[in-house]
Order: sequence, then structure tokens, then C-alpha cells
Amino acid sequence: MHLASRTYDIDDVWAVQELFHANGWTDGLPIVPPTQEAVSACLEWAMADPAQLVGIEPVRGVAITAEKLAINAVMAGCLPMHFPVVLTIFAAMLRPDFLLHGATASTGGCAVLIVLNGPIRRELSAAGAFNALGNSDRATAVIGRAIRLALINILEVRPGGIDRSTLGHPGKFSFCIAEDEEATSWAPLSVQRRLPPDVSAVTVMAAGAPRQIMNEWTTDPEEILETFAAEMRANMRHYSIWPGNYAVVIPSQLREHLEAAGWGKTEIAAFIHKRARIFRREWAEVGKGAVVRDRGNTEYAALASPEDLLVIAAGGPAGGFGAVIPPWLGDKSRAVTEPIGVCIDCEPPKS
Repeated sequence: MHLASRTYDIDDVWAVQELFHANGWTDGLPIVPPTQEAVSACLEWAMADPAQLVGIEPVRGVAITAEKLAINAVMAGCLPMHFPVVLTIFAAMLRPDFLLHGATASTGGCAVLIVLNGPIRRELSAAGAFNALGNSDRATAVIGRAIRLALINILEVRPGGIDRSTLGHPGKFSFCIAEDEEATSWAPLSVQRRLPPDVSAVTVMAAGAPRQIMNEWTTDPEEILETFAAEMRANMRHYSIWPGNYAVVIPSQLREHLEAAGWGKTEIAAFIHKRARIFRREWAEVGKGAVVRDRGNTEYAALASPEDLLVIAAGGPAGGFGAVIPPWLGDKSRAVTEPIGVCIDCEPPKS
């Protein structure tokens, strides 16, 4: 397989690390040397030609090819079987609704939240239980990191350059989770977002850091979900008042109470849409009184509609914990869900 990228003849793995660090090609952590053999293996697994165009970043007109993504996937530690997911994630991020340039160049410091659904989770041994938002397994760790390295090296999203993040958050190393589909009666997130069941899929969202909540003193669905809604209201008071996609991650202990009461993702989204809203006057209570002006009685909802809430079943089996993941900045970037390896709603071939 012919690769077009420049090559370096370096035998010492430590010299490779120094070369990549010196050129700003890493995220600060060591990388796997992207040898021609390893890069070719990723491309062959995905049946992708090196020159295959994944898409064009619209603001600067940068072409993203399969070869460049494969190089960064190897650097992140991906195996060939991980690469089709990386390809799909980047294609989803290039959808206009995601607003890739804004999400990666903003001072707001968001990261790309990635959610895996469908059979691909089992194929890759992606775990959705213990430590779901941390280093839960190899697949989610390296897939999320591959996206960050690709942003750095293909789109030059480096701190202080394109990336203008004031603070950022640890999800900018890797922010990929798998939904724990086997441990719940709820439909997967991809089905919630209108893909067929049993189709492997990724959902990407420009997201802030997770905000962990806890409520282990009730089994009542409304009381449990009020804690999530309260955290969303806090985000509206402290960060951004504008509606957008929020994600809630609900682990087993809280999920079991909701399921036992007959609450599914539709009911959860409807309740939170109703409860996660504030009045502009509340900004005066958190030091933002100067911008309240004459609009104090204006009500703002965290979600423009219940469908904007991403409900994710994931997390370990014990403890009344959950998480709210807020959007980067309202609806300027929209979550995108993309099937892996199949074409949904494509035109049939002409006979």
C-alpha cells in the first residue's frame, strides 16, 4: 500500500518520542510510532484507500484523508479494529451541524464527547460500567485520544494556536464512552436518535466537563431526576443560559429505580425539559446582575425540546451517582449521530 505522508528513518523509540514532542505532534503523552505497516493495517481493516477523502473542514478548507486519520489512530494506540470507528467519528464531526471549527477554536474549552452504541462495543470490548467516564477500557481510551491527536495534527488545533481554550478539561485527552446496553431495558442512544436497532453507531457532542451528582436517598423517579435538573440549572446560572444538547449519564443504581417505575428515556427527557429552566433574574444571585437588565422575568430552558437530551445508560453498579454533561455553548453546535459501516437512507443501486 502506497502512503503519501513523509517518512522518517529512526530506530530508537525514544528518539521517536522526542521528534514528535519537538514538533508539537503529540498531546503531551508518549505515542506509538506510526510505522507504515501499522498505518496500512488500519486502512486495510477499514477497506479504505489512503487517499480516501473523509471530508473537508469548511472554514479553512483542510482535506481530511483516511491516511492522515490512520496515522493519528496508530499514534493514539489504536488497533486496526478501532479504525472504522475513528473514521466514522471524524465524518460525524465534519457535519455542518457540529460546527467543528467553532467547537475546537473557542475559548470555552470544550472536548468532543463520543458515545458508542451497537454491536461494535462488544467487538472492541468497550466497557460501559465501572469508571465509564474514565479509563474504563482500551478501546474508548485510544479512540477518544485518536480524535484529539487528529485535531492537533491535521487541523492544527493546538493550545494557543487554533485552540484558544482558557481552561479546557481532561476530556480533551479522551472523552469516549460506551453505553451499557446489556444492563438496561432502555433503547440505546443511537435508537433514541432514530437509527435502527442493532446498528453500530457513534454520537459526537461538543461538550463541557462532566458534572457528577449524587442522590441515594430516594427511589422516586421525579426526585432522582430533579437532582439532574438542578445541576443543569446550575450550569445555566454559572456558565451558559442558552439551550442546547445536554447529556445525562445514569448508572445502574439510579437507573434501576427509574426502570422499576416504568420510566424510559422519553419520560426522563420530558421531565427534565420541564424542570431544567431558570429566570434571567437568577443571574443576579451569582454575580451576573449587570447583564440581567430589564429581562429578569424571562424564562430560559436548558433544552429547546425533550429530544435535545442525550440519555446514556452507563456507569458502575453501586452508588447513587450520575453525571450531567453540558453543551459547549447552547445550540451553536449540535450533537450528531452516525452509523458505522452502513449507509442509512441511501438510494438503492440502479438496476
